[in-house]
Amino acid sequence: MNNIYNLRSPKWLLWSLLVGGAMIATPQITSASAPSVVKTTDKTVTGRVTDATTSEPLAGCSVVIKGTQRGTNTDANGNYTLSVPDDKAVLVIGFIGYEKMEIVVGARNAVDVALKSSASDLAQVVVIGYGSTTKKDMTGSVKSLKTTDFNKGIINSPEQLLQGKVAGVNVTSASGEPGGAQSITIRGPGGVRTGSTPLFVIDGMALDNSSTGGATNPLTFLNPQDIESIDVLKDASATAIYGSRGANGVVLITTKKGKAGFSSLTFSSNVGISTMARALDVFTADEYRKQVPAVGGVLEDLKANTDWQKEVTRTAYTQNHNLSFGGGADKLTYYASLGLQNQEGILKNNQLNRYTGRINVNQKLLNDRLSIDVNLNASYTQNERPPFGAMLGGAISANPTYPAYDTNGEPFRYASGVNPLITLKLEKDITKINRVIGNISPSFTIIKGLVYKLNFGIDNSNSVRDLQSLPNAVPLQDGRLETIYTYNNNKLIENYLTYTLNQTDHSLSALVGHSYQKIFVQGRNNSINKFPISGIEPIYNPGLGQELTLANNKPGGYAVVNELQSFFSRVNYQYKDRYLMTATVRADGSSKFGSNNKYGIFPSFSLGWRLSEEEFLKSLPFSDLKLRAGWGKTGNQEIPSKITQALFTSQVSGTTSYPLYPTGAYAPGTSYSRLANPNIQWEVSTQTDVGLDFGLFNGALSGTIDYFTKLSNNILLEVIPADPVQPAGTFWTNVADMTIKNQGLELELNYRHIGTNGLRFDIGGNVTFIKNNVTNSPYSVIPSGSASGSGLTSATINGYINDQPIGTFYLKQFTGFDDKGISTYLDADGDGIVTDKDRVTAGSALPTKQFNFNGSIAYKGLDLVANFNGVSGNKIYDNTANANFYKLRLSKGINTTAEAIAAANESVNNAAPVSTRYLKDGAFFRLNNLSLGYNLNTKALGINKWIAGIRVSATAQNLFVITKYDGYDPEVNTDRTINGISSYGIDYLSYPKAKSLIFGLNVTF
Repeated sequence: MNNIYNLRSPKWLLWSLLVGGAMIATPQITSASAPSVVKTTDKTVTGRVTDATTSEPLAGCSVVIKGTQRGTNTDANGNYTLSVPDDKAVLVIGFIGYEKMEIVVGARNAVDVALKSSASDLAQVVVIGYGSTTKKDMTGSVKSLKTTDFNKGIINSPEQLLQGKVAGVNVTSASGEPGGAQSITIRGPGGVRTGSTPLFVIDGMALDNSSTGGATNPLTFLNPQDIESIDVLKDASATAIYGSRGANGVVLITTKKGKAGFSSLTFSSNVGISTMARALDVFTADEYRKQVPAVGGVLEDLKANTDWQKEVTRTAYTQNHNLSFGGGADKLTYYASLGLQNQEGILKNNQLNRYTGRINVNQKLLNDRLSIDVNLNASYTQNERPPFGAMLGGAISANPTYPAYDTNGEPFRYASGVNPLITLKLEKDITKINRVIGNISPSFTIIKGLVYKLNFGIDNSNSVRDLQSLPNAVPLQDGRLETIYTYNNNKLIENYLTYTLNQTDHSLSALVGHSYQKIFVQGRNNSINKFPISGIEPIYNPGLGQELTLANNKPGGYAVVNELQSFFSRVNYQYKDRYLMTATVRADGSSKFGSNNKYGIFPSFSLGWRLSEEEFLKSLPFSDLKLRAGWGKTGNQEIPSKITQALFTSQVSGTTSYPLYPTGAYAPGTSYSRLANPNIQWEVSTQTDVGLDFGLFNGALSGTIDYFTKLSNNILLEVIPADPVQPAGTFWTNVADMTIKNQGLELELNYRHIGTNGLRFDIGGNVTFIKNNVTNSPYSVIPSGSASGSGLTSATINGYINDQPIGTFYLKQFTGFDDKGISTYLDADGDGIVTDKDRVTAGSALPTKQFNFNGSIAYKGLDLVANFNGVSGNKIYDNTANANFYKLRLSKGINTTAEAIAAANESVNNAAPVSTRYLKDGAFFRLNNLSLGYNLNTKALGINKWIAGIRVSATAQNLFVITKYDGYDPEVNTDRTINGISSYGIDYLSYPKAKSLIFGLNVTF
């Protein structure tokens, strides 16, 4: 593949630099941009920081010498120790929710401080693209979460930490499997093939979201205990700095760093107990004995009373242990951690083990003009998965009068069907992943206010997945081993200049930069069949296999190289700290596009007006009132690599060659199998956002209102050519008139109270109203969502349809039964025959409302936190019930639920095709997690010299869910994609959700 550098012309570089000069922009940076030189310390100051109202100690307060980066944090009892250069040193004491104080040390050696509650977090630092700013200075729609805001419980990936915490962000656990995929959507899906996954950036390293092997979520490698903050960029004015990568939003993850003058060692440990939250209500053995004869079936009763779902599930245990330490001096700070998580799944033979190590270092040199950040994370993940689809399918269908085990303690073998415990014993799926991700980011202050920064990062992973079937006599099985190797290498290099200028009334921050990223993904696979029955598993000796033919075991593989080159710039301007402006432009070039349209230009513009700073509004009770408005464009490049280039084949067949004569053999040679198409352009999303941030009662009550629209056009789509004489049946193009529109309203409200008696509580929540619509599609329906089950294989469930939202269910309308007990369906076109042409739109899998509530209450060392989340306006297609729960199956001795016999007039011979009969309400309201914790008073215990803090906690996760849906769980999204077209809201033998209780201990030394 040609390197992007060789594909751009010099005029591109010149043009981009001119744009950069015209629209230079940058993030806000702190006063550390040009730190002063610190003299040798000669005085030690100690003290205690408390709440001015309650006199309670404030742990974790920052105590910093003004004008330097030298500082420390208070311990669990509010105490601190800090070396200062002289008596003129000024201490700056700050804590979220309290007014910042500055105190001159003077001749004192002890400085105690009582902070007044502010309940305002306007000074909170928010990470944005290529820098940071404060909450009060933001002009885009951004939500920042800190460690204390995160969800509690058994956490496998960062998405779970923010579920229900951010308006406009919908996180769906596709299944209850440990390490399973998480679907995250920011302000709705905007493309046909793009899905909804946002760009994840960890400490400045942009991930590519590619699979790292197996069925494991790619983000499972990251230890949640290492995360300091998560910032979600939602609108284009915030995401456009990432250009094509920000079409679905951006999630910025910042890991923990060391702090100068403060050393700590923390050990945390928790143990979790998990059980299946809800089982499917299939017939018990006694009910089965009654219902099979009632429908005319022949009862085969072996006198057992087996709950097959209990047989394939278990009480699962999880242990999570983490050790972290950090600290440093003036010039060098560090943070390091080791983590171990062993999680059993609630299905037998399911285990996820994760081992992580991290080190973050910052070194300052050359009188603090040079600062070098190094972040390095290494992880090893081992995921053992049973064939849970076959296990669950067998468990909900098996005759409950059959015993689970025979007299020898082996899984019982019966003629009609396969005992799911035998399937569990014979099948194994093990994936082992090694992943190392790291970056080095030196920054150099050239002159006062002008900083150059380099960011070089590498994300490298490799995995081995073994799919093993043991040889067996009854049922007969030859045995097979397939091994899949996946390699993923992601390299990033960025260079950018940042300039800041602060005057009395004016503040300017500007940035211009260049980014280059290369992603290489490769996969290889091999297999071997016919293993002898022995005590050796094929996974440990593949050489025992006896069949190695190209027909059944042909090696396979693929390789993909993608490159991105970008030029970006941004300018932030403030006037009198009340009028704010941000302008951004990014030029993205991608190797996926042809030479005609390799680059896309993605600008954005946003304004902010801090009304609360205007004199004519000073009399109002607002402590903060800011109006925001933004507009911008982002791009999408999610098409297959090299799809714009011609493809040739040298095979000879009726579909890969051309006939030279009316009869006879096809001529050998090389022919086109795809024509070149260099005219494919970027898909573009244009977004508009208008928002209002407000605070009342000195910030105790705060909230945000946002109205947004996101319109995607130039949709990238695989279409059928108009000219029938083509070497391929389909080709890729932009559908110029087709659009996908998301629009909605986000409301967020939070109240914080700190009482005089030490009682503190917070209550808040957010709600999102969102609507999605597809227009001007060239097809009446773009099918997606393939059905599964006997007789359902060729059926589709979802469809992309004009004037309907993405995720629309396109189905025959079930209308009941005729006089013979056979299903009837709506004849929508009135031609007297019910066919696929009579399918109708029947609602969407996308929720129209998302609502989340959270609250906490604390008194002295005791605290209680609760988080609720839910959605409504969406539907779920119960493919599990469609394939398993109908009267015909019960009459054949296959177990079902009461749903199968709900209609007394239904014929036992009635089939169950895909229809609205199995379309169900997907709304739910869930108590996501409830956590009770207590901080022990180490001073009262007399151990404060050795132990700074001890915390014990108990957390209940997924304690209850209120829903009409009768499947395992309403929060489900089985991937039933067709030709890369995303599917939504389908439930087919999904891994059940767990209900968990976790006990934790945290000790800080």
